[in-house]
Amino acid sequence: MTLDCLGQKCPLPVIRLAQNIGKVAVGEVIRVLADDPAARNDIPAWCRMKGQEYLGSPEPAAFEVRRVS
Repeated sequence: MTLDCLGQKCPLPVIRLAQNIGKVAVGEVIRVLADDPAARNDIPAWCRMKGQEYLGSPEPAAFEVRRVS
């Protein structure tokens, strides 16, 4: 699943991630497209708090999260 959050400011990309993580099966990956500079810190921090696996940022405005629970 890809969430297009381009142009959205903090905290909207993290809110959209939280709203959609349950829509993918455990083990699947959500890609969040976000160009807000805060996303670089917010998405990994959300993953740590919620026990999800942050896979990194393969592109400057893309963040990948694996659902683990």
